[in-house]
Order: sequence, then C-alpha cells, then structure tokens
Amino acid sequence: MTSLADRLGYGPDDRLVIVSCENLGWTHAANSAAYEALRSGAATTASLAVPCPWAREAASTYRGEDVGVHLILTSPLETYRWGPITQAPSLLDGDGGFPRTVADLWDHADLDEVRRECRAQIERAILWGFDVDHLDAHQGVLEARPEFFDVFLELAIDFRLPIRLGDAAAEARYGFPFRRLAAEEGIVSPDHVIHVSGGDPAVTLERALGALAPGVTEIVFAPSADTPEARAADPDWATGVAQNEVLSAPTTAAAITAAGARPIGYRELRAAQLTG
Repeated sequence: MTSLADRLGYGPDDRLVIVSCENLGWTHAANSAAYEALRSGAATTASLAVPCPWAREAASTYRGEDVGVHLILTSPLETYRWGPITQAPSLLDGDGGFPRTVADLWDHADLDEVRRECRAQIERAILWGFDVDHLDAHQGVLEARPEFFDVFLELAIDFRLPIRLGDAAAEARYGFPFRRLAAEEGIVSPDHVIHVSGGDPAVTLERALGALAPGVTEIVFAPSADTPEARAADPDWATGVAQNEVLSAPTTAAAITAAGARPIGYRELRAAQLTG
C-alpha cells in the first residue's frame, strides 16, 4: 500500500508534522491564540468548534487559514455551556446543553440525531465561509465506538475530507479497525497523533520532535490567551495559556525544522485524498 508520505510527494523516511489548534470558537481567548499561532507562530492548522459561543466571531476574523471542523457532541465544563445547533432532544442533558461526559452521550444519543447535528456543524462552517479541509471529533466521541464511527466515516466520505484518527494502539484499545475501514473508503488520516495536554507543553513538544517516526504526525494543542474570560470559563485555563506561549515562541518553528521535520497542513492531505 502506498504510504501517505509518498502520496504527498515525500520519501519513506521523511517526517512531516501538522501542528494543530483545537477549539477555535471555544472562547474569544481561544480565537486570539489560534489565529496568532496560525499567522505568526508554529501552527499549521486549526479546527472550529461550531456550537461554541465564539465560533461566529472566529468566522468573522477568518482570513483563509487551514481550518477544519472540530465536531462537538459534549459540553464538559461546569459553568460554561453550549448545546446542539439542531436542538436534538437526545443530545441535550437536563441543563440544556450537550451531555457533560462521553459516557452520558453514548448512553443516550440517537444516531440519526448525531448524524444530523454533525452534518449541520460542517454545513454551518461552510456557510460562514470556511474552506473546511478536515474533520476531527472532540474527546474522540466519534472514534471509539463502531456505531459512532460509522457516522464519522459517512461524513468524511460525503464531504470528501480527511479525518484525524488514532493509531494502531488506539484501534487495539477500541477493538475495531477504524483506520483500515477509513482507508478502504479512500479517507486519509495522519499516521500518528500526539495530544499535548497536562505537564509542560515545551517538554512534551521536545520529546515528540525527538521521537518523530517517518510519515505524518499531528501534534494537537488547545491554546488560549491569558484573559479574565479564559480564566472564568475553564478551570484548566493555565494549560491553554502555556500551550499558547509555546506555539507563539519563535523558537518553536525553528525546533521543528531542527528536528528534520517538514511542517504541513491538512490541505495537503485533502489534496492527496482528492487526487487518489
């Protein structure tokens, strides 16, 4: 089977890196951080959380950057809430927003309503003017269960878009071959995904770059500016601020190059997928 690197025009030993910003639209602080990272920092792509309160503002300041849709079906924060744009009953908890946990979503969601909601999120992003070039899912809700993955794959096929998927270890953990199923339908995904979460993001990035495998690796951040809004919205605000500092530091792009990696975005993956 032809490797993704080969389809992108690179050699079998080349190391390609997508640096992504999740949660565009989450807050104004998230929007500021993501666009700064895309325009003058180390980020190469971002993904828009359409149901979140600041998504429309993200659309109003979009300048054609590499952006996908971060499909949202949960609302995990305690006091800062959002819900389905389709008002689907099975996707609402007793508080009027999406379920707070993935387990609650899986227990109560009607799959037809999941499909309509996710499709509406993608279509709204397109209507707002985004050149949507990939899909990913918040908290992995569309990847870990076969019936939800069927929806994810259907959307990728219908919109002809790459999707972020976990690696072989995630397949083994979840118990079904989602990467193979996607590949059989011609859907492209990065070879490896690293989520920058707790701890020092600079150390996480350094270790990731030092251990890069050949192929395409996506390194996922969720940056935020340090503002009163960010501090009030999310108890874990300091993590996003620390990630923002790493992405905006001029040394980060230099470190990626020094590691022998080539920065790319999802548009390259979309082009490879569309050309077969």
